[in-house]
Amino acid sequence: MAESLPWRPTQGTTSPCPLPPFRPSRACVSGASAAISLTNLDGSPASHQVLQSVAYHLGLHLQSLCLGGGSPTEASFVALILGCPALRFLDLSGCNSLFTSGMLLAQPKTAQRVQQALSGLRELSLASLRDLTDLSFNRLSSCVLSLERLSLACCHLTFEPGPAQGSIGPQDSSPSQLSFRNLLQFVKEQAGRLHALGLSGTGLPPEALQALGQVAGLQLQELSLHSCRDLFTEAVATLCHQQPGLTFLDLSGCSELADGALLAVSRGLRRLWHLSLRKLQRLTDARCSALGGLRELQSLDMAECSLVRGRESAQALGLVCGAPHPLASLSLAYCSSLKDASVLSLMLALGPSLRVLDLSSCVAPTNRTVQAICTYLTHLSVPRLAWCKELRDQGLLGLGQPSEETLQGPQAWDPRGHGGRGSPWAQLPSCPSCACLWEQLKAKLRRNLGSKGFLSQPPREVGIGPPAAKGPFSPATGPALLTLQALRDLDLTACSKLTDASLTKVWGWGCG
Repeated sequence: MAESLPWRPTQGTTSPCPLPPFRPSRACVSGASAAISLTNLDGSPASHQVLQSVAYHLGLHLQSLCLGGGSPTEASFVALILGCPALRFLDLSGCNSLFTSGMLLAQPKTAQRVQQALSGLRELSLASLRDLTDLSFNRLSSCVLSLERLSLACCHLTFEPGPAQGSIGPQDSSPSQLSFRNLLQFVKEQAGRLHALGLSGTGLPPEALQALGQVAGLQLQELSLHSCRDLFTEAVATLCHQQPGLTFLDLSGCSELADGALLAVSRGLRRLWHLSLRKLQRLTDARCSALGGLRELQSLDMAECSLVRGRESAQALGLVCGAPHPLASLSLAYCSSLKDASVLSLMLALGPSLRVLDLSSCVAPTNRTVQAICTYLTHLSVPRLAWCKELRDQGLLGLGQPSEETLQGPQAWDPRGHGGRGSPWAQLPSCPSCACLWEQLKAKLRRNLGSKGFLSQPPREVGIGPPAAKGPFSPATGPALLTLQALRDLDLTACSKLTDASLTKVWGWGCG
């Protein structure tokens, strides 16, 4: 789905071509999953049969339906909706076939029946629809009178001067374009219910954002403005004043924003729990101290902010009123200025609460960063360290410095010299539940292959197989990744200085 609001994930995927007819019994699905994703549907008889089966067998219980990227016919779509009266979430992103003719829900009787079926719908995604117009949008939106969340990400919105002036009627709805003026009228009508908007990639100008923020009765909680490159700091400051109740704000890719925008957010949006500032190349460390004012912040994305070094962020996100900051997810990926000392400062400040840490492509951090993660982030479940090229074996294993021999590369390992034991993978814990996880781990480490022979035989120096007479590592001097009991997802893609030694040993955490 196109970049938009953080919609709830759906479960299950159905593709019409390679699958047999979808015919589960009603008894089996009466308590089945309330969410389904049907991708790659088209106008073929097979797709039509799939939609009929879903409506018949799952419709009464279905609450979340994703048709993103498909091309269903208008008739099959209407039939499906009429069979799903419990829907609360509907994703039509990229379903251009439904809007190409401009006749969807054009019949009043059909529209009335669809309105009854969608009476409980709360979330609607219309992202990436090139053929969406005022007329088709109005027909569909008039059927979802209880809507709370709407995404129009990457739709082509047209803007006229003075969008806040006056109102429009049905006769003003354009059959050929989607206008901001029409959207604004919808927001005014739904202001009492609507609390989340996704307008990423729409090219929203400052005056349009101001007009949106000042709608009477509108109390937004979530707003996504990703890649709205015409927005300036003043527009963000005005928004923070108009909508102080925002809890989710995505400003990533708004390239004109600088330090002033962060300062305005920290002063005006005290309830914020998620903030994305990804790709703000003008953001510097100097204003990161303002983050300390966001005491309810739980998720922060500052990836690709090349001027951010982390020191001011660490001070700001540290102790607030004597209590640890509640931040649970932090992304500093591609922050090339980040050093070991800055990462350590962040860990000291955030250790008790952090669950997800993304340092992908931060080329400067070394083994000290990994050791600090293992020491202070004991509850971390998702460390992402892809392309951190200075990481070595001893950093992952909590060992001393490697010998010169190890730095030159892993030695060949001959299974014939170990009592005919065969492949060393037979010595790993045989936990059935870890088979899938092991495949995922191998996939994420594929790019470490090269000349290292990964996934063949590990070198004997790290305790895999019979002990060697002399190993390259000194005794353990610190904690290892194995000590992270909550570890669920480890990304070491393209960490080229890691060898089979540490990668094989780290696998042990999956069956611990």
